[in-house]
Amino acid sequence: MTGDGDGQPRRSGLRDPQRAVRGLGAAALALEALVLLLAIQPIRAVGADLGGAAIAVVVALAVVSAVLAGMMRRPWAWHAGTVLQGLLLLAGLLHWSLFVLGVMFALVWAYALHVRRVILG
Repeated sequence: MTGDGDGQPRRSGLRDPQRAVRGLGAAALALEALVLLLAIQPIRAVGADLGGAAIAVVVALAVVSAVLAGMMRRPWAWHAGTVLQGLLLLAGLLHWSLFVLGVMFALVWAYALHVRRVILG
């Protein structure tokens, strides 16, 4: 492995590991925002009584996810993304399908955190 100028070998072989990890986190959150927005109508179509407040919660989670995707340069954004996954799991109280989405995206986020830890140490 080659060094990066300060005598430390690169752990991952990536040219810019910080940027790669930020991209992974941003992609996961952007995908989450898109899926949440696209899930509103199918949830309503299968007979769920999603009221205005429940739809507002889903839209708010999607907006927060999209905003966090754009803020992955900030160190606290990773922690906020973890909190977001917990909030999505709690949204499962509104409808079971939101809990399923919460589990899926919590697993995706856990994988992103694992990759971050492996690459950045």
